[in-house]
This record gives sequence, C-alpha cells and structure tokens, in this order.
Amino acid sequence: MPKVSIIVPFYNVERYIEKCLETLVNQTLEDIEIILVNDGSKDKSIEIVNKFLEKYPEKLVYFEKENGGLSDARNYAIPYAKGEYIAFLDSDDYVEKDMYEKMYQLAKEENSDMVECDFYWEYPEKTKIDTGAIYNGKKEMLEKVRVVAWNKLIKREILEKAKIEFPKGYRYEDVEFTYKLIPYLEKVSFLKKPCIHYIQRENSISNSQNERTKEIFDVLDHVIRYYKEKGIYDEYKEEIEYIYTRYLLCSSLLRMVKIEDKKIREELLNKTWINLNEKFPNWKKNKILRKNKSGKDFYMKTINKVTYKIYCKIFRGF
Repeated sequence: MPKVSIIVPFYNVERYIEKCLETLVNQTLEDIEIILVNDGSKDKSIEIVNKFLEKYPEKLVYFEKENGGLSDARNYAIPYAKGEYIAFLDSDDYVEKDMYEKMYQLAKEENSDMVECDFYWEYPEKTKIDTGAIYNGKKEMLEKVRVVAWNKLIKREILEKAKIEFPKGYRYEDVEFTYKLIPYLEKVSFLKKPCIHYIQRENSISNSQNERTKEIFDVLDHVIRYYKEKGIYDEYKEEIEYIYTRYLLCSSLLRMVKIEDKKIREELLNKTWINLNEKFPNWKKNKILRKNKSGKDFYMKTINKVTYKIYCKIFRGF
C-alpha cells in the first residue's frame, strides 16, 4: 500500500502540467502513487503526460474520461486510490519536493486524520505566503479552516467512512467538500511551512466572475442541509451562521461586484442581502462575530441595509 495517493485531474493545461509533474515524480517521499485523470483534455497535455508515463510507470496511474469538471474527475479517482493518505493537487500548480514526506511524517507522528500546510500565492509579479490559523476542535475548524482541498493530506479511511464527494457541476467545490468533511476529523495537524505554489491565472475559473458566481448560495445550502440531515446542525449552528455571513459579505461579495453584466451583478448583490437576512435574521448578534476583533469582522459589524449598498459601490471601484 502506498503511503500517499496524489489525485491530479487535468484539462487543457499544457503550459503548466510539466512543472506540476516534475515536482511530483521527484518527491523525497518515494512510496507514493500519482493518479492522473485526463478530464477530456483537447490540447497537448496528454503528450506531456505520456512522456512521464513512459519514464515513471511505477509511480503514475492514468485514467481517461469525458469532460465532467474538476469535481467529477476527483470523485472518479478517489475509489482507485490505494494510499494510506490521499492528497489532491490542481494540475496548474506545483509543490515543494519534500512536501508529502513532511506531511506524511507529521501525520504518523501525531496520528492525524488530516494534515494542513501553508502555501504560496504565485502572481505574475509577486509571491505571497498564505499562513493559516491553527485551530483546535471541529467548531474552531469550521470558523478558521482554509477551504481548499489541495493543501491537505487526508486519511483514506476517513474519506471511505464519510463517503463525501465533491459537488459535480458547481464552482466552490472545495467549500462544500471541506465543511462536510469536518465532522469526521478528530485530529488535525499543521505543517507550518509553505509547500504549494498556487498559480494565479487571469482566465482561471476562480478569477472569472459571471452568473455562475451565484453557485455559492447553492453550495452553502448543501452544507446546511447536510448538517441538518446528520442531526448536528444545532451543535454547530453558531459556526455555520458565522461562515455563511462571512462568505456572503466578504469573499463572495468581492467576486460579485466584479461581474461586468450590470443586471446580473445587481440581481446577485440584492440576492446576497436577502438570503443572508432571511436565513439568519439575527446574524449581527452572532457570538463569534461579536467576539472576533479582526479587520474583516469589524467591517461586517458595520454593515446594515444602507452601508451594504455603499460598500458594494466602493468594492466595485466607484
């Protein structure tokens, strides 16, 4: 059994996939399997992948499927993973060569269900380190976790037990996956070292804002429904209310104001305010929000029906 299975879907990433694979096949942790999923790629990515398949047949596992998106490709690969731990990596990013050795060692030393590492934001003109908070317990994790799948090492038996999949056909797939996973995690460890280079592309899905930006409403609703179905919603209601508020008033709002179509932009900004106040009418009294003293929390505390419209114009740039 490999120590780590790394799932790497790819679709039209001929400019990036060679660097991604170079950093994977040269990992200092030798006992790994790299599961490549060709999600209907149409460019020269497969030609690059074939060279690696020929050179490293003992490390690489290859699957090919019709295009179904990132979530579908990850879900497709999970049942084939044989590693003690599973990791996900986007094919346009790359990693430090000792990443999985460091994370695996920490997982074994601390008997962890999951290990999280820091990472680099790689912009064309600069690099920024993203240093995450250390949290204790599931409630703090809901509040503070960075909802990306690719900076984590997850025990395979946890994923098999939870039977959680990435939501097919939606953006923000990592949001839903991460929050659904949290109830199953008893021990989380932190590698306080940036190990992943998160490449920022102007034409990437995460940087393209349009009507699909509204899918954050559905994804968050899926999370709420999941906690209710599992009978644990009341236990985590304060944390869920807080993260719902933070998404709609912070990251989601900043994306929505960038939508060029004025009709769609105004419709979604209006829907944001309505959804928040209908689902959580007492969000301003949230205990976590009232307790926290960060700049982001202070900003949220200042929002009301009037200031919300003002902030939308400020964030839009006029």
